[in-house]
Amino acid sequence: MRFEGYAAVFDRVDRAGDVMRRGAFGDVVPVPLLWGHRGAAVGRIETIAEDAHGLHLVASVDDPVMAALVVSGAVAGLSVGYRAVSVRQGARRELLRVTLVEVSLVAVPMQALARVSRIF
Repeated sequence: MRFEGYAAVFDRVDRAGDVMRRGAFGDVVPVPLLWGHRGAAVGRIETIAEDAHGLHLVASVDDPVMAALVVSGAVAGLSVGYRAVSVRQGARRELLRVTLVEVSLVAVPMQALARVSRIF
């Protein structure tokens, strides 16, 4: 099962009060696709890059149980695991540069708009 979506959306406040800014990810290197930021990979990321909206990806899910959850819509959130490299603190913490560590499928994403948008 393959899907596409946004693992992060720029210029939107997440549930922790952080804002990911355009350009924060820079040149993205391949990272694992996890379930809930833990354990072994449940699939693989085929393409991942920043565009004007956020961090867009196309990925495939190999784990049959996880694939069924994504297809059913029970798991439709995406989330990024990262290390902050450059931040600006104001009313909100702005993430200006991060090192991406992993992308996870999640039931409730930290950034409400970070979601699976299409399954194919």
